[in-house]
Amino acid sequence: MEIKERQQLAWASGDYAVFGAALLIMSELLCEAVDLRPGQKVLDVATGSGNTALASARRFGETTGIDYVPALLERGRERAAAERLEVAFREGDAESIPFPDASFDVVLSTVGVMFAPDQEKAAGELLRVCRPGGRIGLANWTPDGFAGELGSLFGSYLTFSPGLKPPVLWGTEGRLRELLGGAGDLRIARRSFVFRYRSALHYLEILKTQLGPTREAFLALDPEKQERLTGDVVDLVGRFNRSEDGTMVVPSDYLEVVVTRR
Repeated sequence: MEIKERQQLAWASGDYAVFGAALLIMSELLCEAVDLRPGQKVLDVATGSGNTALASARRFGETTGIDYVPALLERGRERAAAERLEVAFREGDAESIPFPDASFDVVLSTVGVMFAPDQEKAAGELLRVCRPGGRIGLANWTPDGFAGELGSLFGSYLTFSPGLKPPVLWGTEGRLRELLGGAGDLRIARRSFVFRYRSALHYLEILKTQLGPTREAFLALDPEKQERLTGDVVDLVGRFNRSEDGTMVVPSDYLEVVVTRR
């Protein structure tokens, strides 16, 4: 419980919508990957500020988005209202989804459920609320991509609870088959999202002020370690950056998985 409370506080810090809005294309592609149909009952787990829930609603899915951070849900409601989209946003935990068995035709999560502390429990909940014949669609950062390496870099500066499995395991085919393969047929594709910012320093500013977990990580470090971490992030961006004009154009691999529920 202490782990989850820390996570909730971290994700509520800053304004995730500023960071998350850039990831919208991942949500759109995921809805296409599951071949979402109008009228289907759709659940977006760990919706954050609503990217995937909104993508579902644009396809006229009967959509619900859940998250355990009320401030993020409020951002989702604001966005849905601005686009005149119908989405039910409600508080809910990926490890204890507040719906009966087989409630949804489609269950989605875009770089969301992968951060649940208890991976087995979260996977079990995804499967539980998806009806037989329904589909589960996930987009998860890979360990060897930019976002995965960034997470490992921040992790090297912080102390994590012993026994906590790295979120990027959700971005490996072996772990996905362990968590979900026994209950359905898996289709896994490796895709790449491109982070685009004015510069590495612009991206760093977003990490330090808007993306809650990285913001809190910087605040937890003394000035010397903050400076060292800043340099390490700039170096990591430089290693992946394919821009030659001073901007940041960084591909980051993720796995897109579609499970057809037996």
